[in-house]
Amino acid sequence: MTREEKATVIKDLTAQLAESTTIYLADISGLDATTTSDLRRACFKANIKLSVVKNTLLSKAMEASDKEFGELPDVLIGNTSLMFSETGNAPAKLIKTFRKKADKPLLKGAFIGEAIFVGDDKLDTLVSIKSKEEMIGEIIGLLQSPAKNVISGLKSGGGKLAGILKTLSEK
Repeated sequence: MTREEKATVIKDLTAQLAESTTIYLADISGLDATTTSDLRRACFKANIKLSVVKNTLLSKAMEASDKEFGELPDVLIGNTSLMFSETGNAPAKLIKTFRKKADKPLLKGAFIGEAIFVGDDKLDTLVSIKSKEEMIGEIIGLLQSPAKNVISGLKSGGGKLAGILKTLSEK
């Protein structure tokens, strides 16, 4: 690979890192062709972009980026695959379900929003992260709950009150 090609790859990686809020680094080395193909197909269905990159080029792209990646450049050892997603927990869920069939991919690290997660032991934490849509749904549900309680109380109480008034007026 020539210097110009490397510079182009670094520029493209830097642009991808800048526009993505969810970035996962995984190790998929040792997977055979069929399993790798299955992983790529699962990523495509889950709207996750998977690409294999050279560690030195990714490290230089991280340095050139405006974002602070903390300890993530330190995990760039061995084979590294990048996973980009719109949803924060989608790659973690995919890795967890895919591991039921194979022992890989291994999570090296993740960058979600401003948070940095390093190590495969953080996979369960990442699976439990809620997406933006899930959080908005929960907040709306919590906001609607008191109003629903007041309305149902008024409806049931109003029927009882009307019945009591009618009984008292008949006497």
